[in-house]
Order: sequence, then C-alpha cells, then structure tokens
Amino acid sequence: MHDDLHSASFGELDTSTLYGILKLRTDVFVVEQECAYPELDGRDTEPGTRHLWFEHDGEIQAYLRILNDGETSRIGRVVTAPKSRGAGLAAGLIAEALTVIGDHPTVLHAQAYLANFYAKFGFVQTGPEYVEDGIPHIPMRRPAP
Repeated sequence: MHDDLHSASFGELDTSTLYGILKLRTDVFVVEQECAYPELDGRDTEPGTRHLWFEHDGEIQAYLRILNDGETSRIGRVVTAPKSRGAGLAAGLIAEALTVIGDHPTVLHAQAYLANFYAKFGFVQTGPEYVEDGIPHIPMRRPAP
C-alpha cells in the first residue's frame, strides 16, 4: 500500500480532506474511545497550526497536528485509522512533525500506553499521569535538539 504524506495549514485544506480528517478524529477519539469532549477546540484554524496526514486512495489513514504555543510546539490529535494500525504511519508522522518543528522544544500529552512509543523520539515524562476523558495520559516534552 502506497501512502502519500501531506502537510498543510488550515487554509490550504480542501473541504473533502478536512472532512476526512475530522471524521477520522471523531471516529477514533469520540466513538471508539468513548470520549465526549470538544474535538473541535478552535486550534485547527490558528495561523501557526500545521496538519500532517497520510492519505491512500482518497482516505485519511493517519493524522496529527502541530500547534504553535510560542516558544514551544505542541503535537496533538495523533490518530491512525483502525485498518491502518501497525503500518508505522504514526511513527512516520511524528518523524515528519519533528522535522517541521526543527529546533523548538516540543510537548505532547500522550495516552499513557503510548509513552514508550514517544520516548523513542526523545520525549520524556514531565509530570504525573492524569486521567482525561477516562483515559490515562502522561505529559511529555522533547527538548530542543
């Protein structure tokens, strides 16, 4: 399966792509993980936000967003479609995100079971585990390289 990696600001997203991204995020975070939360939090449209995704045959396979929090970048909404899991797409997105971010420190809030995955990219735990929307999370940071 050949997947195409894409990167865009909100204004560069066409409506079909945006719909696919939001559908994947909602299908996984709200429906599969049973989290009723404000998925559309207003940050997707910020000028400093970058959207990265893998697409195959017009379907969004995996996605993440990079937020600009001033001196720090924030990776979030990392998601892979159920049928595409195990193919390394999330790792490909994280690697690309870190390339896009460059020499800025980066933070994320990892679902606890994924802490070791993020540690492979240089992220370290910065605080205690906490529960958000019924799911254990760990705050993590990657210092500037």
